[in-house]
Amino acid sequence: MAHQSLSFTGVENADQINRITTALMMLDGVDSAEVGRHGAEVEGRARREALIKAIEALKLPVQVK
Repeated sequence: MAHQSLSFTGVENADQINRITTALMMLDGVDSAEVGRHGAEVEGRARREALIKAIEALKLPVQVK
């Protein structure tokens, strides 16, 4: 199982964290996702680009690094 770390800024509340977590968990190949205000730790075989696109599709004021 692959591990990927994402860093981001702009997450301000629990609702945003929950939305990001749900979006990541819905992706094919994601086994687990731990999301916080400053980033996410993702386990599974999903590609990094897919993870970033899933977060960007939420249209939140979040910058993924």
